[in-house]
Amino acid sequence: MLTIVAFIVALGLLIAIHEYGHYRVAVACNVKVLRFSVGFGKSLFTWKPRKPRPGQDTEFVIGAFPLGGYVKMLDEREGEVPAGERHRAFNTQPVKVRAAIVAAGPAANLLLAILLYAAVSWMGVQEPQPVLGSPVTGSIAATAGLVGGERVESAALEGDELAPIRSFEDLRWMLTRGALDGQDVRMVVTREGSSGRDEVLLPLSRVDAREADAQLLRQVGIVAPWSPPVLGEVMAGGAAERAGLRKGDTVLRVAGGPVGDAQQLRDLIRAQVRDGKAVTAAWEIDRQGQRLQLSVTPEVVSDKGAPAVGRIAAYVGVPPAMVTVREGPIDGLWKGVVRTWDVSALTLRMMGRMVIGEASIKNLSGPLTIADYAGKSASMGLTQYLLFLALISVSLGVLNLLPLPVLDGGHLMYYLWEAVTGRSVSDAWMERLQRGGVAVLLVMMSIALFNDFARLFG
Repeated sequence: MLTIVAFIVALGLLIAIHEYGHYRVAVACNVKVLRFSVGFGKSLFTWKPRKPRPGQDTEFVIGAFPLGGYVKMLDEREGEVPAGERHRAFNTQPVKVRAAIVAAGPAANLLLAILLYAAVSWMGVQEPQPVLGSPVTGSIAATAGLVGGERVESAALEGDELAPIRSFEDLRWMLTRGALDGQDVRMVVTREGSSGRDEVLLPLSRVDAREADAQLLRQVGIVAPWSPPVLGEVMAGGAAERAGLRKGDTVLRVAGGPVGDAQQLRDLIRAQVRDGKAVTAAWEIDRQGQRLQLSVTPEVVSDKGAPAVGRIAAYVGVPPAMVTVREGPIDGLWKGVVRTWDVSALTLRMMGRMVIGEASIKNLSGPLTIADYAGKSASMGLTQYLLFLALISVSLGVLNLLPLPVLDGGHLMYYLWEAVTGRSVSDAWMERLQRGGVAVLLVMMSIALFNDFARLFG
């Protein structure tokens, strides 16, 4: 139920904001708006304001099918327009006015994203401190000399100036950007027991970043913040319970080798598989000051054709040390602008790479994945839900600016042609382009739905 409610609220809010952008600029330009609809199909609710805006008689509607919305304006191409109101019809407006009305929808979504990111910064959010867990064996981080326990003080993408890293989420975002863009990352770290600072270069240009998924950071090698190798909840009937492990046990050694932190322990458990079969290993644990030796045999799990790995049916690690990240009014707003710009640019680059085959089309997500993330983010609290809304709002704004005829970006392309040539696109060409745009959108939606079913039910 939470997933459904969170999804409907997110979709309704983002569509309403998008359409309000069109509506508000149309009213400001004295274009008559006949209908403002959130959703398509049969009208569930219809109303008119008691005190309408001067010269407006807009009907507001909530439709039964929520995946979209529209603002219907007075237009000679869609019906007869009284001679006395022709100057208020959309099609009679100068090119710059029509372009402003069309661009206002995506702009409203991007502005909403800025405000949401800023709101999270103003409220403050608890995030893990930027202390690194053990790197994945053989990864870029391990090859660069990181061993786990280092605190990242500052970092930068290739060619940029070093910037302070306040939390592990700041670092994760920078690493993700670097991996997807093929840019190396410089980090300045401090090590426990050392008073000096070391600079580490992560050559992320070597990463195969066709898919923006969990395996991307495993290639980089920095997956999670540092956490002690302590067991949390142990599931009844699982491998951990059968081996005699309990909540609160600290794992000291596995198969004779020392265990540094929770991330290293997770990797050791995953690796307790040979030729598709579980391998029993001797674990040395500390239980309330008493050292014990236990034989642990994990369960073998193979997910969606991936290599088999070990699982013990227990939570590994305890919550890492946290820090409250909060910004002032100006800094928070600027951070919202920067994050919206970064996410927009990254989204466009990923779309471009998918078009030319350098990124997998598996990165496309549809309504099922969005609904799943809506429920998960809502269950994690207000700040996570606001961050989810901001991300989807950016995606909606960027998507609508793509030069596809059925989208706002396609209409802006028409107006650009009209501004350059002095004549509008002919009706014949308009019809051909609309058909092509619909076909492209249907293909994209089909791929996104297929990816949704593969992720959630595959």
